[in-house]
Amino acid sequence: MVDLHAKPFYLNEKQIQWVEDTIASLTLEEKIGQLFICLNWGGFKENIKTMVENYHVSGLRWQGANLEQVWEQNRYIQEISKVPVLIAANALNGGDGAVKEGTTVATPAACGASPTLETAYRAGKVAAKEAKAVGCTWTFAPCTDVLLNWRNTIVNDRAYGRDVEKIIACSREYMRAMHEEGVATCAKHFPGDGTEERDQHLVMGCNDLSEEEWENTFGKVYRAVIEDGCDSFMIGHICCPSMQRKFNPALKDKDILPATMSKELLTDLLRGELGFNGLITTDASHMAGLSTAAPRSVQVPTCIAAGCDMFLYFNDPDEDFGYMMDGYKSGLITEERLSDALHRILGLKAKVGLDEFTLDKFPPKEGLSLVGCEAHHKEAEKCADETVTLVKDTQHVLPWNVKEKKRAILYYVQSEPVLLLDGPDKHRQIVIEELERAGFEVDVHKDFYDYCMEGDPLPQMTIIKTPPVEEFKKKYDVVFMFIHIKGYAKENVNRLVWSASHSSELPWFIHEVPTIGVSLNYTNTLYDVPMLKTFINSYAPTREYIRATIEKICGKSEFTGTADENVWCGRWDTRI
Repeated sequence: MVDLHAKPFYLNEKQIQWVEDTIASLTLEEKIGQLFICLNWGGFKENIKTMVENYHVSGLRWQGANLEQVWEQNRYIQEISKVPVLIAANALNGGDGAVKEGTTVATPAACGASPTLETAYRAGKVAAKEAKAVGCTWTFAPCTDVLLNWRNTIVNDRAYGRDVEKIIACSREYMRAMHEEGVATCAKHFPGDGTEERDQHLVMGCNDLSEEEWENTFGKVYRAVIEDGCDSFMIGHICCPSMQRKFNPALKDKDILPATMSKELLTDLLRGELGFNGLITTDASHMAGLSTAAPRSVQVPTCIAAGCDMFLYFNDPDEDFGYMMDGYKSGLITEERLSDALHRILGLKAKVGLDEFTLDKFPPKEGLSLVGCEAHHKEAEKCADETVTLVKDTQHVLPWNVKEKKRAILYYVQSEPVLLLDGPDKHRQIVIEELERAGFEVDVHKDFYDYCMEGDPLPQMTIIKTPPVEEFKKKYDVVFMFIHIKGYAKENVNRLVWSASHSSELPWFIHEVPTIGVSLNYTNTLYDVPMLKTFINSYAPTREYIRATIEKICGKSEFTGTADENVWCGRWDTRI
């Protein structure tokens, strides 16, 4: 039985009675529906109505839509649901994880680089306020992964780093801010990402640490966030053989499952040994780490049977709902397991106030003015100033005197556009504007995509051409190379990719003109450009972070962010 009086629920008798009465009022179909969180991709009223009426869903996440549409869909699902739903955001960095108009305050990587824990608190505070404005009650954060492998890019900027104590401290501050605003938290991705370079979106992840290593890193973090009152855990499609075999020594390699389906990791370790009493949800079920682990008919009910309380996202709603129902009717999901899951789901709803929810308590539309407001962008400015990190300046060119040397050329290394019709990375224009604002006269080097957009018949030949060296040296005082390579769930590792083979954007100019490199997201970019002698990690491609970076380059403020060992990528040449 679940103790709803205890951490992290702390419910009173009235709230517990609401939980019991609500469960008693549900039909079997409605109870099964409470196990599901749906994902809405658009056409929101029609889709949401189907999810509620046919499948009785208990939670909602969404992709796309503008600010007002998100508010309207969230209000609508609460309006038509028999039991109020948990509405979740992925608000790691600020309100941008709730809606695209939200404020990016600080990525976890930036928080890890900050000299103050106030950065993590500010990110959580703004995230909570902006998420609440659109009706969110739950955030899939903090990311408590330990970035032990510098090659890992799926959690590179989503992790607070590799220092266990810093991860605990940042997670604590983020959760404190969330809890002050009445938003539930969700630590991810148990049993821990960041030890390998593979992406669980594409393959079952594997945390290969020994039992002792796991206990001294991830185990220490999880015990701390549980003690601090984390409301829920998101389970990664990641195995951890040493910890699985601790509870099942006879487990063979071929029988190792991702944590989402592993009784050893969920029931024995997280619930039993770590003593976690809160809600457990799967990570997204369409990820290959789960979808390739067993037949879908097995995956769906086994996640709940093994110890998860909620299942994140339908594939085909009819099929998945049927698979879950079959799992219950066959006895795979026991009556006790279903009851415990329902008590935790309803318990979390009560904790965030949904036991007393009425539609008039939904956040008013006027409150949307809070999202992306000036005050929140001021918070982002503070965080940018605290976190932007000078990784190295072995050529000793900083601070740069823009009054004396202002002729600059910008090489902007971007990810391949999804569509050339979309034009270049919009953040490039911000870099140009901020360099000019600082006093630079800026030329922009064209990459392969620019030539394609212009209709060049042979862009692959045009991009190879470099200018005469002496002419280049006379024309420019400084070269800026801003790097914004960002990928998601397409490759196991996302690394710097030049726009074409033998491209003229390759840094051939480093011995001709002083060159300053900047990464706008990943912290391990220096591995691919070790020849750059001045390099900065800027953490986000927003105006606040770009402006702070350029102001620090020009000596208007000090670099106060610090880098951990991961930035050197285990190489000697990155340091020189």
